[in-house]
Amino acid sequence: MSGQSITDRITAAQHSVTGSAVSKTVCKATTHEIMGPKKKHLDYLIHCTNEMNVNIPQLADSLFERTTNTSWVVVFKSLITTHHLMVYGNERFVQYLASRNTLFNLSNFLDKSGLQGYDMSTFIRRYSRYLNEKAVSYRQVAFDFTKVKRGVDGVMRTMNTEKLLKTIPIIQNQMDALLDFNVNANELTNGVINAAFMLLFKDSIRLFAAYNEGIINLLEKYFDMKKVQCKEGLDIYKKFLTRMTRISEFLKVAEQVGIDRGDIPDLSQAPSSLLDALEQHLASLEGKKVKDSTAASRASTLSNAVSSLANTGMSFTKVDEREKQAALEEEQARLKALKEQRLKELSKRPSFATTDTSPVATTGGSISTAPAIDLFSTPSCSNGALKMENDLFDLQTTFQPPVQPSTSMASGWGDPFSSSEAVDDAIPNLNPFLTKLVVEASPVPVVSPEGVSLSSRTAGHDMFSGKHKSFVLFLLIERVCMW
Repeated sequence: MSGQSITDRITAAQHSVTGSAVSKTVCKATTHEIMGPKKKHLDYLIHCTNEMNVNIPQLADSLFERTTNTSWVVVFKSLITTHHLMVYGNERFVQYLASRNTLFNLSNFLDKSGLQGYDMSTFIRRYSRYLNEKAVSYRQVAFDFTKVKRGVDGVMRTMNTEKLLKTIPIIQNQMDALLDFNVNANELTNGVINAAFMLLFKDSIRLFAAYNEGIINLLEKYFDMKKVQCKEGLDIYKKFLTRMTRISEFLKVAEQVGIDRGDIPDLSQAPSSLLDALEQHLASLEGKKVKDSTAASRASTLSNAVSSLANTGMSFTKVDEREKQAALEEEQARLKALKEQRLKELSKRPSFATTDTSPVATTGGSISTAPAIDLFSTPSCSNGALKMENDLFDLQTTFQPPVQPSTSMASGWGDPFSSSEAVDDAIPNLNPFLTKLVVEASPVPVVSPEGVSLSSRTAGHDMFSGKHKSFVLFLLIERVCMW
């Protein structure tokens, strides 16, 4: 089976109609394709866990709903997506999972559709058990062991004796659930189980690093503990040695499937003489006869053991730093790719430069910077407007057409373009609008069919004399400004 099934497409379309982007992305991340969830879908869901307006219970319920599918591919990818969000998502996602009484009830899951379904169902049951244990551990200690601060001032190194004896068994249970996945290199046959193994591999390194620091703290306090505490501490240390052997086998599988040797830490076991020293100290507290040992030899044995375990811790720290550096380089590469894509998009946009055919282009191809005339602005009687008016009407000598022998209607303002000799003599500057125009209300001038005026203009008809001059001049200026 390969590619998205019709059911996947229908389900995604239903979520598109309902407008649930989160549910749609969950569906796309958990399709029937035999490959790990796509990075773009996982990144989007991680972003959703960081958004305060996203409903975390709804997101978790969408993943739980996908685990009810009968296909091992969908169920396995749902578990992988959940694990990915627990590791890289906002902590409130893990908090919600820890607050639930039950998470994945897949202890009886079995896909009978094929031989591969039988094989993968076994790992699905083991994987779901680990995720349940991971959520339970968070509920018990209120933090994730894979994310705690490490080092001399880390969480596990600064715990007091009582809290330490209660916390280390919780790490042991989570470590047991992880190692119970128990996969061999020849069983990692498809992209789905490989994606799950990579997440388990990273968890195993960080979880064992916290486990190792807890043991260092325990050993440093062991010889100052009470008898009951020493008994518990000795039992914890013996289990730690067993789990160190199992984690070594798990890391060998990681190396066989092609994980870089630099990403696999080196495990240094404490000398066997330390276990003898711990047992003798407990026997002495119980009143049993033991070999005499000086405080100096005991301190030397303890110092060698702590040094060996500290070297293991340093190896885990180097792996973490290398992983962080790789993540930073990957993020920088993504930002560089986005920047290049943006530059290409900008270079493909059409140019807005003007051409010779553009109405705003000049002869030299440059854009004219002259201010545009606002035809709808309020008329102004400023000096600039008056100057423009004079310039316009000084050109009137070129607009003196000969009188046509046709009948025309004379307006009450007379004919400003008339070529009458009397008017030409009375107006030296040839601008009839600024000097003399004939206006008479009663004797309307009449033009004969031969084009000869039947009325005469006299000095008494000067419209610019007396009270009419300012009024007419204002009307003319106002009309010119509106032009």
